[in-house]
Amino acid sequence: MSEEIKLRLALSFQLAFMALSLTILTAVPLGVVAAYYKGRWQDYIIQVLSITGVAIPSFWLGIMVLMGILIITQKLTGSPWMPPIIFVSPFENILNNLLQLIIPAIVIALRYIAITQKMTRSEILEILREDYVLNARAYGLNEFSIMNRYVLRNSSLPVITVLGNEFAFLIGGLVITEQVFNLNGKGALLLQSVENADYIVTQNLVVLLALIFATINIIIDLTYAYLDPRVRFN
Repeated sequence: MSEEIKLRLALSFQLAFMALSLTILTAVPLGVVAAYYKGRWQDYIIQVLSITGVAIPSFWLGIMVLMGILIITQKLTGSPWMPPIIFVSPFENILNNLLQLIIPAIVIALRYIAITQKMTRSEILEILREDYVLNARAYGLNEFSIMNRYVLRNSSLPVITVLGNEFAFLIGGLVITEQVFNLNGKGALLLQSVENADYIVTQNLVVLLALIFATINIIIDLTYAYLDPRVRFN
């Protein structure tokens, strides 16, 4: 049982890490751009994409992506291509590992990119109205310095909370998406154990998920203290 949970957890953890990395690398810059160009065409385009990302269910988007890959590869090569269905550790074969997980990671990340972008934009707009930002502009600091030294760090705490909760959910809450891509992750194992009335596995998985959530919340609190000195003295 422990080996089965370990293998499933490795898949879910890597998938969550890849999706979270794509979210951070994409959502934060988009949120900064949308806030900086508030009310302009750049902001409108990003907001439309964000609303679309939130509205489209991940499992439906996954099905559409798989169908698109089948149709395109059928027309280009004469035979349909599908991602590998057997999980291979990145330490054994990095190429097969990425071929299996990169498409699900992108599909999953799209929704969280939209959520994180909107949160980043909202927090940056709030910080830009603070007096110390106006004073920095009055002293002649350029916009890059203001964003880098004052705005991003002070607006990052709520964004980190969202990212941490997203990561914890991604590890164990992607049951439907895992089924679409035929991934035997932790969510799929939990669903199977409930359906088969395997209470021992179910109990172990629930306890493990609780420990993961608690650990991530502790890491978030420690990150608060690092980013905001005021937290250390409270």
